[in-house]
Amino acid sequence: MSSTSAIATPGHSPKRIAVIPGDGIGPEVIAEALKVLRALPSANQRFQFRTFDWGADRFLRDGVTLPPDAPEILRHDFDAILFGAVGDPRVPSNKHAADILLGLRSSLDLFANVRPLELLDASLTPLRDRGEEDVRFTVIRENTEGLYVGVGGHFRRDTAEEVAIQEDVNTRRGVERILRYAFEYARRHGLKRVCMSDKSNALTYGHELWHRVYALVRADYPEIEARHLYIDTLAMELVRDPRQFSVIVACNLFGDILSDLGAQLAGGLGLAPSGNIHPGQVSLFEPVHGSAPNIAGQNRANPCGAVLAVAMMLDHVELAEESARLRSAVREAVRLRQTTADLGGSLGTREAGDWLAERVARA
Repeated sequence: MSSTSAIATPGHSPKRIAVIPGDGIGPEVIAEALKVLRALPSANQRFQFRTFDWGADRFLRDGVTLPPDAPEILRHDFDAILFGAVGDPRVPSNKHAADILLGLRSSLDLFANVRPLELLDASLTPLRDRGEEDVRFTVIRENTEGLYVGVGGHFRRDTAEEVAIQEDVNTRRGVERILRYAFEYARRHGLKRVCMSDKSNALTYGHELWHRVYALVRADYPEIEARHLYIDTLAMELVRDPRQFSVIVACNLFGDILSDLGAQLAGGLGLAPSGNIHPGQVSLFEPVHGSAPNIAGQNRANPCGAVLAVAMMLDHVELAEESARLRSAVREAVRLRQTTADLGGSLGTREAGDWLAERVARA
């Protein structure tokens, strides 16, 4: 099931956006992000939106998680995907969430998870004596391999002798392409430092591959300062002095953990967007705060992460000026405390969206 809407100016190619609001606070924050997007004074630009009802409600109603033809529809009919969140306590197994989000990452080969982390106001970081210039880096996470591929199993399940095995899958192709993506990202954004993190001193097969391929790839980017840190050292260094990092690249699991750590240093998950990207192909953009069912429907969710995810999406579809407008509005909202309570403001979800939309419209 889906619904379609558009804002358009004749004579211009549409940017086709698939919208998957999902569960919990997902529909709330996506509604506000779309409100802000529609407020752009882009008379020469048009968007087409199609909303898909994939989420817990549909799964509980008719057993559908991700329809079989979904990847092909998204790949051929859309320029980008705007995603809310999935996860619902009515589905304890979280099967629908795994099938939808991990399924799209895998079926669309969205191999680069990109998490830009930027402190917008010094008061928001838990670090002492740190300001906006100190917390500004991007975590690039391999998004289709590693421990998240679901290879493994149980032996003698539910007995005292149970054994659980989870396989860590690392391919030469997958490792090399995410490393090259990180260096190209740094080059494209004028950044001079890339740090790769692994645990090759303990994971002597899978992460030795990372270590070896990194040594080869870094040689192709002599203008970029390339550094390696073991994951435990990197976590400590991020807390001690985040300013030393520009781009961090890591495997699926480590990148997941590092990006949430970085988000907390930058003011919390409410300000954290992400892109699940395959360059030149349809890619998926989402806030990373999850579905937060405990506050769903209460007008308390922070829409800033979703708005910043839209800004990333606009960059992907080559609308850099419009992207900058959205980022500027969020920065001003944080500075003026025109935000939800988690960022020190007093606005509800809808009111925060209204303020951002008004700011974008008159920018």
